[in-house]
Amino acid sequence: MEFSSKLLENVVYEISQLPGIGKRTALRLALHLLRQPQEQTQKLSEALVKMRSEIKFCKNCHNISDVEICEICQNTNRTEEIICVVEDIRDVLAIENTSQFRGIYHVLGGKISPMDGIGPNDLNIVTLVEKVKSGKVKELIFALSSTMEGDTTNFYIFKQIETFKIITTTIARGIAVGDELEYADEVTLGRSILNRIPFENSLNI
Repeated sequence: MEFSSKLLENVVYEISQLPGIGKRTALRLALHLLRQPQEQTQKLSEALVKMRSEIKFCKNCHNISDVEICEICQNTNRTEEIICVVEDIRDVLAIENTSQFRGIYHVLGGKISPMDGIGPNDLNIVTLVEKVKSGKVKELIFALSSTMEGDTTNFYIFKQIETFKIITTTIARGIAVGDELEYADEVTLGRSILNRIPFENSLNI
């Protein structure tokens, strides 16, 4: 792709680094921005810089937040006795959209994946185990995607906490094997949360 402007080429290159966006889509987006009033493009630029420099991770659940403790963890109408373990912020948003869960979350920040060089120490597992050890948690819901990496992560955490008196469940398999939570429709995901099953029943042993 030949460009008459190096400035445009640089913008197209940077946009094309985003997941799922190729050079042609990046070019359309860049040209769209170029056609907009300068103040609109300026607002987008400022919002991106502000997000990147000021965004925080909740000290309690590791969810993305504007403050030290996120709004979900601060909500007194939610119970701290039930923790839903998810991979990242996208899964929190997906479950929140179902309006079927009134506990709190624990964001791992990924899944165990030796092929990608991601081990247990690269995830927020230690802080989760500490919560269980505190004795305040009554149920842990595994809500990772039903992939090999998700199942491996679930099992690893389960082995870390199995000696404690705590209920461990997993979302019902209304979510197809191999599917990511963020792509599930709200009704199916909501039912999977409500109809969760004991984690031991999901093990193929």
